[in-house]
Amino acid sequence: MWAATIMFSVLQTPTPHMAASSVPCEVRAEASVAAAGYDGIVLVTDSLEKLQGQFSPLQAPLKEQASFDESLLKDGGCVRVELPAARLVFAPTGPLERDQDDVRRFADAAAEGIKRALKVGIRRPLLVRGPDQAFPQADLVTLLGALHALYVPLEIREDVPKKASKTSVLGFVGSNKTVQLAVALESGRVVARDIGGSDPERMAPPRVEDYVKKVFEGSSVTVNVVSDDATLCREFPLFSAVNRCAKGVARHRGRVIHLTYVGSGPVEYTLMLVGKGVTYDTGGADIKAGGVMAGMHRDKCGSAAVAGFMQILSKLQPPNLKVIGSMAMVRNSVGSECYVADEIITSRAGVRIRIGNTDAEGRMAMADVLCLMKEKAVKEVNPHLMTIATLTGHCCLAYGNSYSAIMDNGPASQAAVAHTIQAAGEEVADPLEVSTIRREDYEFHAGKSEYEDVLQSNNKPSTQTPRGHQSPSAFLVLASGLDKVIHTFIHIIY
Repeated sequence: MWAATIMFSVLQTPTPHMAASSVPCEVRAEASVAAAGYDGIVLVTDSLEKLQGQFSPLQAPLKEQASFDESLLKDGGCVRVELPAARLVFAPTGPLERDQDDVRRFADAAAEGIKRALKVGIRRPLLVRGPDQAFPQADLVTLLGALHALYVPLEIREDVPKKASKTSVLGFVGSNKTVQLAVALESGRVVARDIGGSDPERMAPPRVEDYVKKVFEGSSVTVNVVSDDATLCREFPLFSAVNRCAKGVARHRGRVIHLTYVGSGPVEYTLMLVGKGVTYDTGGADIKAGGVMAGMHRDKCGSAAVAGFMQILSKLQPPNLKVIGSMAMVRNSVGSECYVADEIITSRAGVRIRIGNTDAEGRMAMADVLCLMKEKAVKEVNPHLMTIATLTGHCCLAYGNSYSAIMDNGPASQAAVAHTIQAAGEEVADPLEVSTIRREDYEFHAGKSEYEDVLQSNNKPSTQTPRGHQSPSAFLVLASGLDKVIHTFIHIIY
């Protein structure tokens, strides 16, 4: 959900310019639980006692059911209700008042409620959130949770048309502004899921190019693709080292995809994003063994988040903002042409890099693109650079499976950018942890001989390396030459 979180932190709930497309179904704002045209209600709340006023028709049938089935209050259930929708699915959030409770309770409950509704045959659900003022963005989060449950993977939509949608319409008792914002955010999340979750052939680099061009055709986002091998080798030598093996197969050849959005009015803020787009990571010559290769089609989720973010921009069209997003799409293949440890490759910034582990390919794919952004930044208004990657192994060890990490360089830390984004994430049910880039991380990547300036990695996986998700951020700073541009803001997200 990174795209939604960054968008929320930058814009703080703007008024949407237009409705988004590419969402799972039509979404309507309704004024009452008695709205017609729905075949079931999904209620999200922590307490039946809060069902007062217009929500009171929902209270009696639930209390009656709970009088002889106490599990309803904890596990939820489906009862009949004297309203046009006829059926009521109760999706309890669980407690909301404890220290460990946060707004994710609403998203989780909404998703489970929608799944339950589909199981009982509801195809036109009306989503209702019981009144509660504890979390300012609870309405938005609840609706996003429901939409998440209604997502249908791209391959299913394309290959199995009869399963292309789970429901035809979703109603929500709330403001139209909230509905339109949720639809715009979900449109970006759909793009991100399509790219990030699809298998390594459906979203090999050339097909990512095709998908992105189709998504942004006729929109306010322009697309420029670098696919010529000679240009890639000249402009992005580290990226091309990873691409060297894959480019022998036409359908796997790498792409650097640049997306640009410029809002109306004078630009006051420029956001420059670089996404890791490794469409499949075999580990290369340092091959992933022991069953850990499966799932590496998701190593492109950094670039997927960039594309999703740009989709949100194209829908909300915020003014006074310029965003340049670059997707480093490459496959880390293994074979006679793959790059190997001990090679020395000079980056776009003129930094001599010694390879330590070919499975540290994400930083290779992004570093030269980040250098390009650095070069562009000197001509932009108030530039902020951000890389978004998947370095999940060590991050999961440090923070668990549910949390990403964000790191600032010096200028960004002074402006508390990471903590600002963290606060926004807390509001929209996308919490993250703030990590810190420290001197040890730079020292770790210092060249160990006169041959090289920078060491790309040690010879171990990140999961076996102390500070395994922090030190790669220092590598990106060093390899791109950003350490020579101290006034530039940079944020690293894993």
